[in-house]
Amino acid sequence: METFLFTSESVNEGHPDKLCDQISDAVLDACLAQDPDSKVACETCITTDLVMVFGEITTKAHVDYEKVVRETCLNVGFVSNEIGLDANTCEVLVKIEQQNPQIANAVHGNLKRCPEEIGAGDQGHMFGYATDETPELMPLSHVLATKLGARLTDVRKNGTCAWMRPDGKTQVTVEYLNENGAMVPIRIHTVLISSQHDETVNNDKIATDLIEHVIRPVIPDKYLDQNTIFHLNPSGRFVQGGPCGDAGLTGRKIIVDTYGGWGAHGGGAFSGKDPTKVDRSGAYIIRQAAKSIVASGLARRCIVQVSYAIGVPEPLSVFVDTYGTGKIPDREILKIVKETFDFRPGMIIKNLDLKRGGNGRFLKTAAHGHFGRDDPDFTWEIVKPLN
Repeated sequence: METFLFTSESVNEGHPDKLCDQISDAVLDACLAQDPDSKVACETCITTDLVMVFGEITTKAHVDYEKVVRETCLNVGFVSNEIGLDANTCEVLVKIEQQNPQIANAVHGNLKRCPEEIGAGDQGHMFGYATDETPELMPLSHVLATKLGARLTDVRKNGTCAWMRPDGKTQVTVEYLNENGAMVPIRIHTVLISSQHDETVNNDKIATDLIEHVIRPVIPDKYLDQNTIFHLNPSGRFVQGGPCGDAGLTGRKIIVDTYGGWGAHGGGAFSGKDPTKVDRSGAYIIRQAAKSIVASGLARRCIVQVSYAIGVPEPLSVFVDTYGTGKIPDREILKIVKETFDFRPGMIIKNLDLKRGGNGRFLKTAAHGHFGRDDPDFTWEIVKPLN
């Protein structure tokens, strides 16, 4: 039986890049909560003692951007420079401009167009992926790396591992069997966790706690064996982290956000973008399409692509590949998909209820992945029957 190894990584909410994603999506939430027609393209960059939000926002909302920045950083846990950033005292720069009027007119015609006529906010191509190897219909390597990262946050915030600090990264290598195009997980080959910590804890305590409180509750015993390799804080010490350890930028963790390296990626990031930006909404609807294909039993694994031209409502192309696992030919699955899903940006927004912000809806997506999560706000995870 010939097997292969595949690795996926994830990062904590305290990783500088992920912190930027969360700030950008918190700004989006704040705008949509007051004005559902807000047009938002918010970027964030962060470094030692400095956060800057910049980009293009056109909205009727009155948002205290500095307050949003500080509250987001505080909620993650950055309460002092010793930890990596003091959200109460750090410098916050806000450099927000209006949306380019030429783009605005091409996309939504100054809001006069009906949903069917709204054009794509940019050109680009997006991919959706699904596989039957987990209940979430997501790749196991990505699911476990993501859940380990989320678990690090949980045990830090609930006090189980009080020595932890916000920054951290995880990585899981899975041994797979290719079963006629379907991916079958056999075992966990390697688990890698790097968690920021305070100065008082020793490395033995870190390793023991990570195994007992993070790895064992997340990874099913059936995947672990005596040959599984554990790299726990392999660099030795990880006291300095967060923005004082590395600079951060919105949109630098697009594989962490999606499928952990499986399938494909069109290159567009999600966070800080309102749903007229098809980098986000297109990726959401195409995940729903891929998930629905697998959930409906039409294939064990599949990838779906959609592409757009700026200002044009109809997609340029839609593509389906089931890697040879389809119960019927891919061309027939594609026909069903195109009959079931409306890929026009305005209709995606309407059908997935993407104008609804506030209450941290999009902020939730900015850490621990955009897909495979059981949350009613993640409307793109709702399966549509295809048979």
